[in-house]
Amino acid sequence: MSLPERSARVQHLFTRIASRYDLMNRLMTGGQDGFWRREVIARAALQPGACLLDLGAGTGDLAREALKQQPTCQVTAADFTLAMMLAGRSNKGPTLTFAAADALHLPFCDAHFDGLVSGFLLRNVVDLPRALAEQFRVLKPGGRWVALDTTQPRSGLLTPLVQFYMHRVIPLAGRVLTGDGEAYRYLPETTQHFLSAEALQEKLIEAGFRQTGFRRLNFGTIAIHWGVKP
Repeated sequence: MSLPERSARVQHLFTRIASRYDLMNRLMTGGQDGFWRREVIARAALQPGACLLDLGAGTGDLAREALKQQPTCQVTAADFTLAMMLAGRSNKGPTLTFAAADALHLPFCDAHFDGLVSGFLLRNVVDLPRALAEQFRVLKPGGRWVALDTTQPRSGLLTPLVQFYMHRVIPLAGRVLTGDGEAYRYLPETTQHFLSAEALQEKLIEAGFRQTGFRRLNFGTIAIHWGVKP
């Protein structure tokens, strides 16, 4: 499958599940995703009036959390799936500025943002080095980058239980609640084949980020990564 075809597939998938995306996130994470998003924004260390890009914003949960923590910041919520942004516009909370954007070709000038955050974006991009290079480009020197995403869990005693949950429970819940079991088979598969937290940190360093680090969550299946543009 070519890169444009893979990109179109991802876009089509998120279009199909947009109306139930937030509900499934809460159920799949046991409501923990709200805590994780709060930590992402806290690690972005936004200053008053800071300019923040929430990339792959979906329905805008991270962008709204940013405005809770730093009400004077200027947030752009960017995504390449119109249905997700439309679903986000109907959510309660502050009105967001949404922008259509492809993570591989960001429509923003160099060194524009003080911070950049994302939630569950990186595993879905079809060219990770290109996506990281674009994010690095639009950050100001000294800008902070923070990402919440899935990661390959380490092997351990809980591995069979984690695998059962990811590959049986999540697709079943997705089929019952959204009528789209295929989409919720795809999402665990992207976790299975995505980079380990350690490998992703290496990619960040290769992209030019410094002061990188990560923290694993949720039995090692989720990680928050961070870095700074020198």
